[in-house]
Amino acid sequence: MAKIAFLFPGQGAQHVGMAKSLSARFPAAKALFDQAREILGFDLASICYDGPTERLDTTVISQPALFVSSLAALEMLRAEHPEVVDNCAMVAGLSLGEYTALVFSGAMSFEDGLRVVQRRGEAMQQAADANPSGMVSALLLNREQVAQVRDEASVAGQIWIANYLCPGNTVLSGEKPACVRATELIEKLGGSARTLAVAGAFHTPLMATACGQLEEVLRKVQIKAGRIPVVSNVDAKTHSNADDLQQILIRQVTQPVLWEDCVRELLAQGCDQFYEIGPGKVLKSLLKRIDRKMDCQSINDDG
Repeated sequence: MAKIAFLFPGQGAQHVGMAKSLSARFPAAKALFDQAREILGFDLASICYDGPTERLDTTVISQPALFVSSLAALEMLRAEHPEVVDNCAMVAGLSLGEYTALVFSGAMSFEDGLRVVQRRGEAMQQAADANPSGMVSALLLNREQVAQVRDEASVAGQIWIANYLCPGNTVLSGEKPACVRATELIEKLGGSARTLAVAGAFHTPLMATACGQLEEVLRKVQIKAGRIPVVSNVDAKTHSNADDLQQILIRQVTQPVLWEDCVRELLAQGCDQFYEIGPGKVLKSLLKRIDRKMDCQSINDDG
């Protein structure tokens, strides 16, 4: 029997029209957006369904939008294949997706998770506004080469490795001049550089001012051991202690996302059937780069 793992996407997977079709077909999915409107104080559904793209792509909107849209996709899967949901053994989420994973696991309620995600997005946007910064993907280079790029680009400004996504796909994050220099160095080494459409240098110390605000809101919500293990981005391990989970989420803002390590941990634990639940197919693609034999189904209404 297959050992099932769910994967939840992070910021960047959003697109106008997401969750519109499945919300029309599945009342439980629509109910999540109705709840979100009451919690957030604005109509998140209309932005997800109809845009505009410029607003959906902002950090303060895209984070709650992906959180709710992914859980809406989960409700579609629950309605169509409840046995898959019931038999999920482990779960992981990329950056923001870790909150979605924790809610699915039962470690946090939907209401609390959405409130935290809303504050997280606001705090990260504020930190980004305070220091012009960005992120750039280094494709086709190994970890050692990317570390070389980081070291050499640091003469132009502060820069760190922010995401270890899969072999040949690592993300650098830092001040704008350092990102520009990193782009030049990546291409000089024979790699391909891709500037990411994000507000700032996520998962680096430049986000430190967001930690206090996130800790403040996390102290107001209940976090408990989930019924399903969640592999953390920070250390690629599972945690069941409530205080540990809180600290992991705070650390996640300024520390690199070890996504490749998270997936390898799921594989090491015997997971052999994966479902990417939410907008896009990025995590399916990354999984294939880590282990091309693994099957992964996309659960969304992207078409």
